[in-house]
Amino acid sequence: MSVPLWFFIACLAVVGVKLVRPPLWLVVVLLIGGYLVAGSLLAPTIDPFVK
Repeated sequence: MSVPLWFFIACLAVVGVKLVRPPLWLVVVLLIGGYLVAGSLLAPTIDPFVK
């Protein structure tokens, strides 16, 4: 059985939010911050650590 990576990460995120119960603003800041960093000049620097 093959599960797409995005689906697996989404499931982990849902379980993590339900278990840890972080504030909504923290979740939003992390999502927006990750999106902005991925499209910035820092992306090539971070890429080797993520892979």
